[in-house]
Order: sequence, then structure tokens, then C-alpha cells
Amino acid sequence: MSFLKSFLFIMVIFSFVSSNSIAETFTIEMLNKLGKERMVYSEKVISINTNDEILWKSKDKGHNVELIGMPTGAKKYKSKISKDASYKFEKPGIYLYQCTPHKAMGMIGLVVVSKDKSNLDKIKKVKVYGKSKKLLKKLLKAL
Repeated sequence: MSFLKSFLFIMVIFSFVSSNSIAETFTIEMLNKLGKERMVYSEKVISINTNDEILWKSKDKGHNVELIGMPTGAKKYKSKISKDASYKFEKPGIYLYQCTPHKAMGMIGLVVVSKDKSNLDKIKKVKVYGKSKKLLKKLLKAL
């Protein structure tokens, strides 16, 4: 193969690899207090790409992560209390999660994968409790 053909081949391969992003890991802390808020995740809404992972760090005891709304075909998930948790997001769409013990206190969050909001109506119908009702409406409106 000539130098020019080799160079072009390498450039094509490089552009293909660089256009397919490498999966990332994002960290969200589970906290008793953040500013004036109590029982919160450090991020209420996060946008990521397909195959990215979120690591929820158990900074304060008594919290977990439970997926309660997700795109069709996504795996259900519920972590143990007071343990770090991670989940790889393989399906595009909106994921709604909560802290099981503090769901009525508004400890919820949203993950938007690959900017896909096609399951928004499904997420709007998920039953949430207490302060989470008002907060979920506010978060969804901001999407």
C-alpha cells in the first residue's frame, strides 16, 4: 500500500473511532443536606449518552437509588441502602429514580440519555409521593 493510501486509511479509521464517543462515568452524591435542601441527590437532572454510567456515591447514610420509570426494555434497578451504586444506561430515554426511604421528601432525580425524550408521557404517569409530586412536575417542565 502506498504511503498516501495508508495515511488515508488511518485517517478514516481515526475519524470513525473519534466520532463514536467513549463511554463516561458520572458521579452523583446521595446527601442528607445540600444548601437549604434536605434529603437530596447532588444532581436533580443529568444528561448523558447511551452506554454512559452513573455512580451514586453514598456520602451520607440511609440512601439508595431505585429506578421507578424508564424506557421500554431498560433493566430495573434498586440498590442497597447506604452503599455506592452504579448503573450503565444502555437504552436512550428518560429515567426517573428515587431514594426509597426518602421518596416522599422529594429525593428524586432524572437522567436523560442521548437527548431522547420519547418516553416523557410515560414518566409523567409514574406515581410519586409527597414533595416528589411537585418537584417532578417542575423537573419535567424544565426538560
